[in-house]
Amino acid sequence: MRTRVAIIGAGPAGLLLSQLLHDRGIDAVLLEARDREYCEHRQRAGMLEQATVDVLREAGAADRLDREGLVHHGIHLRYAGRDRHIDFPSRTGGRSVTVYGQTEIVKDLIAKRVAQGARMYFDAPVTAIEGIDGDAPRVRFLRDGVEEVLECDLVAGCDGFHGVSRGAIPADVLKTYERVHPFAWLGILADVAPSTDDLIYAHSERGFALHSMRSRAVSRLYLQVDPDADLADWPDERIWAELRERLALPGWTLDEGPIRERSITPMRSFVAEPMSFGRLFLAGDAAHIVPPTGAKGLNLAVADVRVLARACGEFFLAGSRAGLDGYSDACLRRVWRAEQFSSWMTTLLHARVDASGFDRRCQEAELAYVADSSAAMDSLAENYVGYTWAD
Repeated sequence: MRTRVAIIGAGPAGLLLSQLLHDRGIDAVLLEARDREYCEHRQRAGMLEQATVDVLREAGAADRLDREGLVHHGIHLRYAGRDRHIDFPSRTGGRSVTVYGQTEIVKDLIAKRVAQGARMYFDAPVTAIEGIDGDAPRVRFLRDGVEEVLECDLVAGCDGFHGVSRGAIPADVLKTYERVHPFAWLGILADVAPSTDDLIYAHSERGFALHSMRSRAVSRLYLQVDPDADLADWPDERIWAELRERLALPGWTLDEGPIRERSITPMRSFVAEPMSFGRLFLAGDAAHIVPPTGAKGLNLAVADVRVLARACGEFFLAGSRAGLDGYSDACLRRVWRAEQFSSWMTTLLHARVDASGFDRRCQEAELAYVADSSAAMDSLAENYVGYTWAD
């Protein structure tokens, strides 16, 4: 089998890259280890920066997003009985964010690529990536239990943190940076209309809580828990009681409903440098992970493949390697900006059991500063809606 670009991973990064390459007339084959049903139902992030929405529109994959997505013009910062609404458009030149689940983006992109006759292979785990330091890379994968070889010019590793792509970069070349945060998130999907107009980020002595949503009828809520927390210890009654305590505000009521799904997610910050080696290019979670507090993971993945698609166009259509050679540096400037912001938001809002009295008082002072300072709110808003976009 032969193609120009071998794409590993059918998450939003791999699927969007496939579509953007198709729109440029560049042939690609997409390989995914899981089946299609799994890809279309795994729950992930759903907060889209304006630039992400723009790229999905450019790819012709935003029809349902434009109908069903929920535009948000800010967030509520809630602590110590206070609620400060931070308005994004007035602080960012009119920019805002949109809530639309990553699951729905994947469904939309798969449907579009299938309708266009794309070569996508599900249940096709990659076993090896070879020759990336030369001109003729090869990707070995299994289909129906039989090994096949995909020859290509470039390989795009969009297969997530646990995928095989990052490991193909030589150990003496790859450098990684990581921080494991001392807490996790217990997240639920509940069949109940959201109790808020914009997202609520709440700090309390009991821990952090977030009230988000997936649609006008489905709420997405999170609780800070210990990293070793067991879902069996969190029945519905306890989850709702803890959410009520942490989100409490006089005169405000949290509506409750049936919990459809629940999971516990560890909090990690991770960056791999460089994001490319030879003919291999990493994108999305294969290269970087951010704690979800800043809502950056999906947006970083989309930004990566936008840069990579443009670089592929220059390479195949104009014969220039400039975009490919500059890919890693261009992406990492934006990645580290997002890492810093996400880490800051995480530290600002979560309760630390090992914090000293001095640390807690400093945290309270910083929360008050963000809520009262126009400059601090400007900075938060600018970073939340998307501070920079690599060219």
